Amino acid sequence: MDLRKVNYLFMEGFKFDTEKLEKLNDPERLKDIPPEFIREKLAVEYPGTVVDVGAGTGFFSIRFALMQEVDRVYALDIADVMVEYMKKNVSPFYKTIEPMKMDESSLPLPDNLAGVIVMINLHHELHEPVKLLEECSRVLKPGGKLAIIDWKKKETEHGPPLEKRYGTELIREQLLEIPFQSIGIYDELPHHFLMVGENG
Repeated sequence: MDLRKVNYLFMEGFKFDTEKLEKLNDPERLKDIPPEFIREKLAVEYPGTVVDVGAGTGFFSIRFALMQEVDRVYALDIADVMVEYMKKNVSPFYKTIEPMKMDESSLPLPDNLAGVIVMINLHHELHEPVKLLEECSRVLKPGGKLAIIDWKKKETEHGPPLEKRYGTELIREQLLEIPFQSIGIYDELPHHFLMVGENG
């Protein structure tokens, strides 16, 4: 979820822009970013607690919650309107999903909580990505894994402008700075890359 844009996209006099909302909930997104592909590359036998950072409408949070060996999903977003949407439309039906408001560079969760943290189409919107990566490391258990999925740095029909996109090498350097280790980079998806790092 694009943190800086979400309020402009989804609020107009505190009303949803339903056209944009439906795009977030479009099942076609599962073809671009298959949750099982993420799960396979994470290779975590028992994720336990998963944190979905920049969860938006909870579209992917639901998919993570339905996976075996996932006990709880914290669905975090910077936008009040998205958190309220999830509280009304997601968590009543998926009891293991807990929507929560976050700040861009901090997570409202305790240390050593999660087995997995996932960030989808978020990294390119961050003002201070290293600060958020430090927070992810804090919230992850030792040996827990972070998955970053974002747009490839190439022209695509959809997605952010090319100049806003990250190359994977720069994100790798940011991850190593924390430090994350055993960093894997996967380019099989048509429009997105997946990076997986293990918490040091």
